[in-house]
Amino acid sequence: MPLVYGRSIGRSLPKLGSLSCPKRPCYNLNFAPAILNASRSFTFTALRSYADAKLDLPALDLKWRQKWASIPKDTAQDASKHKGKYILPMFPYPSGYLHLGHLRVYTIADVVARFHSLQGHHVMLPMGWDAFGLPAENAAIERGINPATWTKSNINKMKEQLDLMNGSWDWSRELATCDPTFYKHTQKIFLLLHEKGLAYQTEAEVNYDPVDKTVLANEQVDANGCSWRSGAKVEKRKLKQWFLRITEFAEPLLKDLEVLAKNEAWPERVLTMQKNWLGKSTGAIIRFPFEHFPEGGIEVFTSRPDTVCGVQYLALASTHPLVAKLTETDPELQAFLDTLPGLPPDSKVGYMLPHIRVLNPLEHEGKKPDTIPVYIAPYVLGDYGEGAVMGVPGHDVRDHSFWKLHGKDQPVRIVLAASEDESTTAMVNEPFTDHGVMNEHSGPYKGMSSKEAGENIVSLLEKKRFAKPVDKWRLRDWLISRQRYWGTPIPIIHCNSCGAVPVPDDQLPVQLPEVDAHWAGKKTGNPLETLDEWVNTECPKCQGPAKRDTDTMDTFVDSSWYYARFIDPHNPEKPFDAEKAKTKLPVDIYIGGIEHAILHLLYARFIYKFLMSSSLVEETEGIHEPFKRLITQGMVHGKTYTNPATGLFLKPDEVDLTDPLKPKVVATGELATVSYEKMSKSKYNGVDPTGVIAQHGADATRAHMLFQAPVSEILDWDGDKMVGVTRWLGRLWDLVHKLERPVSSQSPKEYFEDTSKKLGSMTPEELARWDADAAVWREVQKTIVSTKTSYEKVYALNTVVSDLMGLSNVILGNYDENNKGGFIVREAVGALFRMMAPITPAFSEECWSVLEPGQGSIFSQSGKVLFPEVDESLELLEPRKQACAVQVNGKLKVVVEVPKPPEGMKGDELREWVVGEVMKSEEGKKKLRESVEKAKKVIVIKEGKLVNFVV
Repeated sequence: MPLVYGRSIGRSLPKLGSLSCPKRPCYNLNFAPAILNASRSFTFTALRSYADAKLDLPALDLKWRQKWASIPKDTAQDASKHKGKYILPMFPYPSGYLHLGHLRVYTIADVVARFHSLQGHHVMLPMGWDAFGLPAENAAIERGINPATWTKSNINKMKEQLDLMNGSWDWSRELATCDPTFYKHTQKIFLLLHEKGLAYQTEAEVNYDPVDKTVLANEQVDANGCSWRSGAKVEKRKLKQWFLRITEFAEPLLKDLEVLAKNEAWPERVLTMQKNWLGKSTGAIIRFPFEHFPEGGIEVFTSRPDTVCGVQYLALASTHPLVAKLTETDPELQAFLDTLPGLPPDSKVGYMLPHIRVLNPLEHEGKKPDTIPVYIAPYVLGDYGEGAVMGVPGHDVRDHSFWKLHGKDQPVRIVLAASEDESTTAMVNEPFTDHGVMNEHSGPYKGMSSKEAGENIVSLLEKKRFAKPVDKWRLRDWLISRQRYWGTPIPIIHCNSCGAVPVPDDQLPVQLPEVDAHWAGKKTGNPLETLDEWVNTECPKCQGPAKRDTDTMDTFVDSSWYYARFIDPHNPEKPFDAEKAKTKLPVDIYIGGIEHAILHLLYARFIYKFLMSSSLVEETEGIHEPFKRLITQGMVHGKTYTNPATGLFLKPDEVDLTDPLKPKVVATGELATVSYEKMSKSKYNGVDPTGVIAQHGADATRAHMLFQAPVSEILDWDGDKMVGVTRWLGRLWDLVHKLERPVSSQSPKEYFEDTSKKLGSMTPEELARWDADAAVWREVQKTIVSTKTSYEKVYALNTVVSDLMGLSNVILGNYDENNKGGFIVREAVGALFRMMAPITPAFSEECWSVLEPGQGSIFSQSGKVLFPEVDESLELLEPRKQACAVQVNGKLKVVVEVPKPPEGMKGDELREWVVGEVMKSEEGKKKLRESVEKAKKVIVIKEGKLVNFVV
């Protein structure tokens, strides 16, 4: 038993094995096979002892996890006979503990997988570990232990926790990216990219942390230019780095978003984020000639050539080649550049180059060309366009802000407006950024639409060799080099004679060497750089002395292809088999957080497109996307208490929860402020999911988590409300142990077909039973449709729980103690548990085994027990009665149940018939006798559904 059950000491498993049960199977942990295979024709008598047995959900979890573990899985040969579904949640980083966000995404994944298995699909639901990365290395340094030891320990803990969720993970496919059997193939994929010229090494300016001695991504540098971890001032260094040429795939990455948009397969906001990151801009490169050297000049990319007439300055990035040249003779410029690393990214400071001015290439006839100042500005990015922008204060927000500071004595030039008469133009102190109509400041283009003017301007400047039309992308090649130990080693050997040489296939994987002394000494930096015995090797080409590459790969490389390894996780020779790739990929449903909407998904799309066209698969035709459908779940927020007097977050022991509805500050007695915030240690609002499961059981926790919010929205976790779900399960537990198992060879539809023929001769008691049965089975049919639709949509899983609760209420409302519910109620309960099974698997299995002791597990993969289907019985189940609203002088008096009027009845005959039926009811007799006697007029409408007595 996992250690987490230590939390529930004092909770004992139900001693059901000791109960006297001559005719029902016993429910201890050891099933008696002979009893389990009892024939369906047996008739069982309900024993009160079962209904009295307390529902212990954690005990059922344990029992059924053991039971599921004993069920044989489909072999590969058997699996090929089934329709396949590949369901995949984003794999976790093994930090050592699960939080409620993990619980939510993995619950969703398991529910979807179990639903599809009940639809007859052979479902693949693997699990693995995103195990490389900086956090593990930093933890190793802090603890003085090998990161592999720390990581593997965390994997074991989290695997135990995952099993507590009642998940149906296929652990036979488990992988960890830090395992050499996995990263061997990451290295193979790198070498395939290298062979095609898509992996290359070049010098690049990077963010370097001098304390942690590592390269940082832009996102790891704060607004003050400091490292997110060490707090050290980040340095800009030129280092030789490895890149993957993702820009070669820019067009298909953009174009194929249209495929992912169809039928809302991917969320619209994710598609928008991907599109913006790719950042395709159609425009032109325009050369602004130097004032005294017209053959030279500064090239600028712009997507708005219609605003060239409004250019009032040029701005260069600090890395522009011209800047580097000028710093050699301009110490003031160098001093300015030295201040830039400490400035925020949106800073509007600038340095005007003192002896450089350029001309606007768009000369107007009879007018001297404008001379334009040139600035160095930190808001200009060196890796976009040409590292230069044309400043148009009248039509760009950033340019406007910059010019307000630097061009105070120069009026802002407006060259186009929203309309020809400028009546709808923004105020002069705000830039007009939309397309519109050119005005008189645009010379010969006045009155022309700005889009048409832009085309004409580019055409004119192209003839004069001042412009050329181009497309530009925000996307940059993917920098994968990391100067850290805990990552996939780059499989390249550097030889002075042969250059960069790939490690031969038979020498893969290049494994990380043991460096225990480094961790024991709690040293920072990359130990690979100083490990001469590992670094020094021989060149595979010339057998001369050479050195291994000491960089490791960005962990995004591992996660860009792990989903493909799951389909063939034990293949020693290849990342995966080509035939398996063609039959099992892409992933049908991919589930994870919105925080991975850009980089992880973009890199996965790039690598998948490459792999499908590589020698591994050679699937050159068609559109290749790794994830057919993407589900993004919302975050989980925790209940947070703050002191209203100080605004400080309160620790658990600082809050008096004697009355949960009125939490008080212990120190002052004041009511605490309650809110829901992102869970964090500093807010004292974290919740241990294993503790919740140990107390309430996995099934109640799963159902509660799904019920509280739609999948895509933020979930405000409130464990106090769990009682609603546990009460629901408890009522069903009591019911299933009361039900008899009547003998019947008929299906419900056949039962209704036969019984409907006898309606005319039934007694009132028999008609009442028919009405109750029809009401129950109608609700079953409707719920089958609604739950199946919601399971398929995924985002509406909360409505599955509410619909099942609604069906439960109808069943319980029509349960008859005298005949133990009858055949239809029993069949309805069976359908209910099969619909519940994906959400509450252990509870549903237990109840199903009571209800159908010879049917085996709901999830046996035998196809014997499946999700219920509608049986086309609804047309037989039209209610015999209808609600009749009775008004007196237009005011509602009472609503009574009356039979439906005979077909074709109208006028006076209908009126008399309806009044007679109303007055047969007890409520009618009590509340309407006087009104009926005094009525001057009786109005019956809607075929007897509304009666108005005018008194």
